[in-house]
Amino acid sequence: MADLTPMMKQYLEIKEANPDCLLFFRLGDFYEMFNDDAKIASQELDLTLTSRNHGKYKKSAEEAIPMCGVPYHACDAYIARLIAKGYKVAICEQMENPATAKGLVKRDILRVVTPGTVMDAASLDERHSNYICALYLDNPISDGKLSRHVKAGRKLAENAVMGKEDAGLYPEFFPDTSAPVPVPTPETDSDSDADTAPKTGVLAPVPASAGAAFCDLSTGEVHVAAFHGADRVQHLTNELGRYSPVEAILSAGASSCLPLVMTLRDRYNCHMENSFQRFDPAAAKALIQRQFGENGAAVLTGKDAAVLALGALLSYLYETQKTDLSHINRISYDEQSRFMELDLNARRHLELTRTYRERERRGSLLWVLDRTRTPMGARLLRGWLERPLLRVTDIRRRNEAVSALVSDNIAREELISALSGLGDMERLTGRIVYGTAGAREIVQLRAAMEKVPEIRRCLSVFKNRLLQEVMDAMDPLEDLSTRIAATLDDEPPVSVREGGMIRGGYHPEVDRLRHILTGGKDIIAEMEARERETTGIRSLKIRYNKVFGYYIEVSNTFKDQVPEHYVRKQTIVNGERFITSELKELEESILTASERVSALEYELFEELRKELVSGVARITQTAQAIAGADALASLAAVAVANRYCCPEVDESSVIEIHDGRHPVVEQMLKDALFVPNDTFMGETEQRVDIITGPNMAGKSTYMRQVALIVLMAQIGSFIPASSARIGIVDRIFTRVGASDDLSAGQSTFMVEMTEVAEILRCATSHSLLILDEIGRGTSTYDGMSIARAVLEHCAKKIKAKTLFATHYHELTELEHTLPGTANYTIAVKAKGEDIVFLRKIIPGGADRSYGIEVAKLAGLPAQVLSRARVILQELEDEAGKPRPAPDTAANGDIQVSMASMAEQSVIDALRRCQPDSLTPMEAMTLLYEWKKSLT
Repeated sequence: MADLTPMMKQYLEIKEANPDCLLFFRLGDFYEMFNDDAKIASQELDLTLTSRNHGKYKKSAEEAIPMCGVPYHACDAYIARLIAKGYKVAICEQMENPATAKGLVKRDILRVVTPGTVMDAASLDERHSNYICALYLDNPISDGKLSRHVKAGRKLAENAVMGKEDAGLYPEFFPDTSAPVPVPTPETDSDSDADTAPKTGVLAPVPASAGAAFCDLSTGEVHVAAFHGADRVQHLTNELGRYSPVEAILSAGASSCLPLVMTLRDRYNCHMENSFQRFDPAAAKALIQRQFGENGAAVLTGKDAAVLALGALLSYLYETQKTDLSHINRISYDEQSRFMELDLNARRHLELTRTYRERERRGSLLWVLDRTRTPMGARLLRGWLERPLLRVTDIRRRNEAVSALVSDNIAREELISALSGLGDMERLTGRIVYGTAGAREIVQLRAAMEKVPEIRRCLSVFKNRLLQEVMDAMDPLEDLSTRIAATLDDEPPVSVREGGMIRGGYHPEVDRLRHILTGGKDIIAEMEARERETTGIRSLKIRYNKVFGYYIEVSNTFKDQVPEHYVRKQTIVNGERFITSELKELEESILTASERVSALEYELFEELRKELVSGVARITQTAQAIAGADALASLAAVAVANRYCCPEVDESSVIEIHDGRHPVVEQMLKDALFVPNDTFMGETEQRVDIITGPNMAGKSTYMRQVALIVLMAQIGSFIPASSARIGIVDRIFTRVGASDDLSAGQSTFMVEMTEVAEILRCATSHSLLILDEIGRGTSTYDGMSIARAVLEHCAKKIKAKTLFATHYHELTELEHTLPGTANYTIAVKAKGEDIVFLRKIIPGGADRSYGIEVAKLAGLPAQVLSRARVILQELEDEAGKPRPAPDTAANGDIQVSMASMAEQSVIDALRRCQPDSLTPMEAMTLLYEWKKSLT
C-alpha cells in the first residue's frame, strides 16, 4: 500500500468496507471498477477491460491494475443488468466539487443497490411489486427434536464458516462470513425450544415462533406477519407465496431451515443474506419506533417475532440505502384470521398469476380480471388475488362497491376514462423521497395530481359507502400540483444538473442569468452604445480576446476624452485598450452564467423536492385510494364484459353454484361455447363429490373451476355463474397433475403422497380440497387402497368439502356407505369406437374409462389401438379363470390378480342389473354365469 496513489488507497479502503459489492467508484464523468470487480463487470457487461499503473512510478504490465468503467449518466442500465444477475452494487460518489476541492476529492458510499432495493423504473415491472423481506425463525422443532433438515442446514452453515468444500453447495446462502454463525452444541441440540442464538446474546429466543416482514421500497408498502406452533415453518413458506420476494434477510433459525432456504432459492430465485446480528429485540423496537412512531409500533405490540423481522429489515435498509426513507410510513399486519392461506401448490395449480407450464401471465386468472388503468391499481388487484378475504363483512363491502359500479355503465366508464393515463404516483413518490427522481418524473407526478379532482367527481356519483370512503381518502393535492407547475417547465431536460428545468418567471435571478446566456451580445452592444453616448467617443468599441477578456478600445483620435475611471490595459498602434469595473463584472457574469444558473436551478429543484417530501403522506394516501378505485372498477368492467353475477357470501359451509363456468378457459375458447355446470356441496350432505369419467372429458377443469369461483368470491369479485351461494372457505388445497422432484430424490408417487400428507394434516372442515387421481402412481391395489383411505379420511375425519376425481370406479360404491358422499360423472356420448365429450357434470358414476378411445383422440397409431383392443378383450374374457396370487414385479409394484378382477366384474354386473325387469329364467341364467366366472 505504501507506493499506491492516494486515490487507489481511498478506493481500496472503501472496497474493504463493502467486500460483497461491486464498487462503482466515481471518477469525473465515469464510474470506474478495479481489480476483481473490473474483471467481473467487464465479463457481465461486455465492457473493455483495460489497466492502469497503481503507484507513483511506472510498473510492469503484470503489476498493472485491471479496470473498466461506465458513464455516470448511463449507470442505471448497467446496474440493472448486474442486479438481474444476482450482484450487489455499491455507488461511491464524489462528495465535493472536484474543481474546488483541496487535495484528494472526498468520496463515500451513497447507497447499495440490491435486488430488493432497486428504484430505477426501467428495472421494475410497473404491474408487479418488488419485495425485500426479513425472516425470523426460532429452531424449527418437530416432535420435540430438531428435524434432519435443521441439522443439515446447521451443518451447511458450519461448513460455510469453516471453509469446507460442502459450503460450495449453496455459497449464496452465506455471503457474510464475518457474522457469527451458531453451530450446534449439546445445549442447543437438545430437546428444547431454545433458539440457536449466538452466545453473545444478540438474539433473544422467541420460542415456537416465526416472523416475516416484507417491504416494497419503491412504494413504501410494508407487510408483517407472525406465526406460532408446530406449523410455523409451513405458514412462513406459504406467506412467501403471497409476496414472491427477490431478496431475503435471514435469522439464524431461518438460515438453518433447509426447506425454507430451498424454497427461497428454487421457487423465487431469491438473493439471501445471513444477518443474524440484526435480529436484536431492543434494536428492533427502537428502529420501528423511529420509522413509524409510537402509534405504528403499537400495531405490533405482543408480536415479538414480527418485531424482530421488521427491525432486522429496517436495519438492513438503513445501512444499505443511507437516505431518507420517510415514504415507508405505514404497517399492515396480516392476521391469519383475515386472509385465506394458499400454499405453493394451490397457487401453481390454480394458475392465479401465471400459467403452470409456460409461466406466462396470459392464461392466468389475473389475466382475466386485470383491466386496471394505473400501475398501482394493477399491483393492488394482484395483492387482492394473492390474499383472498375470510371476513364476510370485508367481502360484502367489495361486492357492494362492484355492484354499484356495475349498475351504472356511464358513471363507471367515466371513472375508467379519468383513471386512464395516470402515472405511478406511489413509485414516483418513492423516488422523490429517495432523491433519485428527476424533473421529468416530478412533472409526471403533477400530471397525475391534476387528474385527482376529476376522479373524485366521477366517484361522487356513487352512493356506495366504500366508494365514498375511497373518494374521501383522495386529497386533491392542488397546492402541490400548483407549486410544481409554477416551478418546473412542462418539458424539462433529463438531467437536473444542467439547467433548463425551472419555468421562466419563477425566479428573477434565473431569468437574469438566462438572459445573459442567451442575450450576451445584446448586453455588450447596449453597454457599448451607452458608453459612446456618455463619453462622446464615436469610435469606442467593446471587444473580447482570450488574453484580456472583454475590453474597451479607443482610437488615438479620442484618447484625450477617455474618462478617469477607465483603466488602461494595453497600447496598440492605432489606439488604447481599457477596462472598467462594470465591464469586468459583466464579463464574469457572462462567462460563469451557465454554471451559476445550473447550480441555482438545482437548488430550487431541491427546495421543491423537499416540499414534496413533506407532503408524502398525503400523496401516498391519495395514490392508495386511486389504486382501490382502479381495482374495483376493473372487477366491475370484467363482470359486465363476461356476464358475471354477484355471489351471496356467508358463514355457512354451503357451496351452491348454478351454471358455473371456468373464468379462464371460457376466455381462451375461440370457436366453441363453454358448457356451464352446477355445483352443490352442503354442510352435511354432499360434502364429498366423487367424480369419474374418461381423461380429457373435463374433470380437472370442473374442479378447478369450482375452486376459482370460490376464490373470486372471496376477493370480492363477481363470478362466472348465473347465481351462487358461497360459504367461507379458510383454505384451498390442490393435488393435481403428476410431477417428480429428482433433485430431492423424490419420484412422482412420492411427491404425490407428500402433498396429500400435507393436505390431510392442514385441512379443516372449512377447507376446499381438489384431489385429482390420488394413488395412480403405484400398483392398482395399492393406489385404490390409498385413494379410498384418503377419501374416507376427508369425509369422516376432516369433513372438508372435497372434489375427488378418480379412475377407480370401485370407489363409487362409497356413495351408499360413506355419509356425505355423492357420485358425479362427465357425460360422454359413444359412437362405435369414437366418443364425444359433452362436458356436462351429471349425477352417477362412470361404468368405464374409455381409455382406448381417448388414446385414439391423442393420435396413437391404429395398429397399437387395434392391439390394445385385442388385449383388453382377452383380459375381459379371462376374467373368470383362476390366476396366481399377486406377485411382486422387478420394480416392486404389486401386480393385479385376475381372480380379483373376475370378482369385481361380477360386482359390476350385479350393480348394473335391474332385478324388477328380469324373468325367473333370466335371473337363473345370470346366477349360473356369475357362479361359473368365480369357479
